[in-house]
Amino acid sequence: MRVVIAGGAGFIGSHLCERFLSEGAHVIAIDNLITGSLHNIQHLQDNPKFQFINQNISRPFTIEGAVDAVLNFASPASPPVYLKYPIETLEVGSLGTQYTLELALQKNARYLLASTSEVYGDPLVHPQPETYLGNVDPIGPRSVYDEAKRYAEAITMAYHRTHGVQTRIVRIFNTYGPRMSLDDGRVVPNFIAQALRGEALTVYGDGKQTRSFQYVDDLIEGVRRLLDSDFVEPVNIGNPTEMTILEFAEMVCEVMGQSIKIEFVDARIKGDPQTRRPDITRAKAVLNWQPQVPLADGLVKTIAYFRSVV
Repeated sequence: MRVVIAGGAGFIGSHLCERFLSEGAHVIAIDNLITGSLHNIQHLQDNPKFQFINQNISRPFTIEGAVDAVLNFASPASPPVYLKYPIETLEVGSLGTQYTLELALQKNARYLLASTSEVYGDPLVHPQPETYLGNVDPIGPRSVYDEAKRYAEAITMAYHRTHGVQTRIVRIFNTYGPRMSLDDGRVVPNFIAQALRGEALTVYGDGKQTRSFQYVDDLIEGVRRLLDSDFVEPVNIGNPTEMTILEFAEMVCEVMGQSIKIEFVDARIKGDPQTRRPDITRAKAVLNWQPQVPLADGLVKTIAYFRSVV
């Protein structure tokens, strides 16, 4: 099997590279390193079945030889980063998705798009099933990511319907684990980095907004099963165990065995979703998948990683 992974030097992309290499596949990782890092794939460089290409997929590119699958995980994903790179985020969701779809079409390869729970916006339906159409502000500051992913889903389905490309769409809910960037800006690395530095944990707003956290290994298993399936419509992959941000802050303190001050500050970005919890009925039925890693166990592994990089 020969696999192209766009965003292969990123947090999730690097774990995908590992997974396919462990199965004996040839892996071509493509990344322009805006948010990815060579450090994430350094341990793979000596593998003769691994190749890295420094390439912006929002510009035309080619891959020599046969390709069996194209997985598009190339995009900024954290609010501070996509707010820093708004145009690049829109480009990779639109042009980048089209160029990778063209590659799949040319190579007669299976295609998997990494979409996001952010397509649901600030949801009015809870938990969020794949049939929910969302509550998204198309011109708000977060729209550069939300609408880029909504467009990416639309063009992916257009290539499936028009050209018969074997497409798959995964809607990823909050995922954490080793190789997240220390300055990612999302709540898991924020809290862990602050705790390791002896700083107060910064909670935006009143801390009552909810999230549900899945460990990266669970996500990779779900993505792998989805790629092998024949299911075309989007599938939520996430952990349905929901908690408030304040509860999560307290859990980080508990896992780290520290008494840490919690500091409340003004909400960071207009439109920050107040609830986030996946309905994974479809993933259970279609993929026989559900998360396996308890939050406390995943946090222990993630904290150990961050200790090595702080």
